[in-house]
Amino acid sequence: MEDAPRAFLDDLLSTASPSGFETAAQSVWLEYVSAFADDVTTDAYGNAVAVYEGDEAGPELAFAGHADEIGLMVAEIDDDGFVRLTPIGGADRTVSLGRHVRIHTDDGPVNGVVGQAAIHLRMTQDDPDAPKDIGEQYVDIGAESEEEARELVEVGDPITIAEAVDDLQGTRVAARGMDNRIGIWTAAEALRRAADRGVDATVYAVSTVQEEVGLNGAEMVGFDLDPDAYVAIDVTHATDHPVHPGDTPGEVELGSGPVVARGATNHVELVRAVRDAAGEADIDVQLQANGIRTGTDADAVFTQRGGIPAMNLGVPNRYMHTPAEIIDTGDLDAAADLLAAVADSESDREDFRVDL
Repeated sequence: MEDAPRAFLDDLLSTASPSGFETAAQSVWLEYVSAFADDVTTDAYGNAVAVYEGDEAGPELAFAGHADEIGLMVAEIDDDGFVRLTPIGGADRTVSLGRHVRIHTDDGPVNGVVGQAAIHLRMTQDDPDAPKDIGEQYVDIGAESEEEARELVEVGDPITIAEAVDDLQGTRVAARGMDNRIGIWTAAEALRRAADRGVDATVYAVSTVQEEVGLNGAEMVGFDLDPDAYVAIDVTHATDHPVHPGDTPGEVELGSGPVVARGATNHVELVRAVRDAAGEADIDVQLQANGIRTGTDADAVFTQRGGIPAMNLGVPNRYMHTPAEIIDTGDLDAAADLLAAVADSESDREDFRVDL
C-alpha cells in the first residue's frame, strides 16, 4: 500500500468513533477526500458524502462504508468513584475485562481500566472463567470518590478500548475498529482511483454513521442520495483461523481478495457487474452466501425509494468485534481498485434493473 493511503488508514484506525460519536473520524475522512472530490457534503447527523462528477448521461454509483465502531458508555458513577458501563452496539463482554480504556469527554480523554479480579480470588467461584455482563463491569479511573470522578467524566461519555495499530507479518495489520474504518477507507480510495481514471460515471463516496446500532445513517443517506446503485463495503468474517466455529460454513481467507456477497439483499445485476469488472481487471474475488440478509448498510438502502440496487462487498476480517481485528491491506487495495474498475466498466449503463 502506498504511503499516503496507509497514513490515512492509520489516522482512521487511531481515531475513536463509537456509534453516535463519529465526529472525529468523519473529520479525518472529510479532510482526505476533500483533496480530490468535486464536492463534499454532510447532513444533520454527520453522514458524509464526497462526489466525483462524471458525465450527466452516466449512472450514479455510491460506494459506502460506516464510520462508527462498537464501544461502551458511562452508565453510572457510584459512591466510590467507579464507572459502571452500558454497551454501544454489539460489545463483547468477554474482551473488555482487564483492558485499558479511554473515556472520551468534552475536555479530552480520561484513562481507565476495566476491573477484573485476580484468578487466585476467582477460583472460589462456581464458574471462575464466566465473564460478567457489560452492565456488571466497571472502569477504575483512579478516582477516590464520586465527587472526584464526576469532575472528570459524566454519564453518557463514550468509551473505547485503548488499542494501537500494529503491523503484523507481511501485509497484515491488527487494530481496534477495523469494523468499519476499512469500509470508509475503501470508499474514499475508490473515489480517488475512479477520479484518476476520469470515468464517465458519477461516483459518490459515502461515510455513514450509526450502523452498529441499527443501520441508521444508511437509511438517511439512501433516501437522500437515491443513486442508481449502492455498494456497502464492510468487514466480513474470515474463516481461516483456529477459533472460527467449525459449524459456521464459509470459504473466506485473508489475502485472497474482497468478498462478493450473493443472495437476498445483493442485487443480481450489480453482483454480476462487480464480478465482470473483477474478471476484466484480473482482480481476485471471493464469494459469500447471504441467504437472508447481509448484516450491513446494504440492508437499509435496498428498500429505499421503491428499491435501490445494492450489495455488500466484504473485506476479510479475523476476530470481528474484538480489539484485535486483523485484515490484509492487499485485500483493501484490491477492493478499492475493483470499485474504481466497476465505475469505469459501468459508465455506459442506464440502470441495473433485472430483465423480466
